[in-house]
Amino acid sequence: MRERLKALIAQMRWSGMAAVLDEELDLAERQGTPVPEVLFRLLGAEDAARREKSLAYRLTQAHLPWPWTLQSFPFARQPSVNKAQVLTLAGLEFLRRGENVLLIGPPGTGKSGIAVGLLREACLNGYRARFYNAQVLLDALYASLADRSTTGLLNQLCRFPLIAIDELGYLNLKPEQVNAFFRLMDQRYSLGLSTLITTNLDLPDWYELFQKKPLVDALLDRLQHRCIILRLSGPSLRSEPESAATIATEASTAAAKRSASRNIAPTDESSAS
Repeated sequence: MRERLKALIAQMRWSGMAAVLDEELDLAERQGTPVPEVLFRLLGAEDAARREKSLAYRLTQAHLPWPWTLQSFPFARQPSVNKAQVLTLAGLEFLRRGENVLLIGPPGTGKSGIAVGLLREACLNGYRARFYNAQVLLDALYASLADRSTTGLLNQLCRFPLIAIDELGYLNLKPEQVNAFFRLMDQRYSLGLSTLITTNLDLPDWYELFQKKPLVDALLDRLQHRCIILRLSGPSLRSEPESAATIATEASTAAAKRSASRNIAPTDESSAS
């Protein structure tokens, strides 16, 4: 009977159940476990395996460029970021309400890190999400014009409850790209879908980027209607902070050099301070 069960489970492609079948049946034989309990544990194993497989698929489909999480974000090094606000966003109520998130700040201040972390949280909680570099997305929209697949591409992009558009900055844009980008944002707005954008341009600078005032007016009107804006500032997180040990070593070395130049024995000025 066990072999027949294995064959049937394999036919049904229940990999989670197949992985624990022998263990659960052996346990049931030793302990006299009731049949309903055995079935419950087998179905639970299958459900867990399917959830894990679905999560792996969502994370792969999201195209996250870095393995960053909100738990690994260096909040202590970036005081301009409101940690409580970011962790509240991680609860994904903005996504359920169809709100946009706009991260504005200079390069290196953590915009992309927060964006990746929020997309990862969305995937972990059962949402489909997708990360795009702004230039790559705009180039794809432009390329779709050649074979008239723009409508299909826009529909595909609107199947994701959340997309992140990273590094919307000083790009060289053709008028067709600008129009296609507006169509994307308009379609997502109409469907109540959330879009997360990171940019080093404040909103008034978007007029220079897109070069079409009426279009930018309409774009910002839709974007800001349901929008949470985070403004980041401060030093670049790409520069590693000096440790206390490094500073002390450099101070001792400098003191030694000064003492040697005066031809006297060096003193540990760093410890004295």
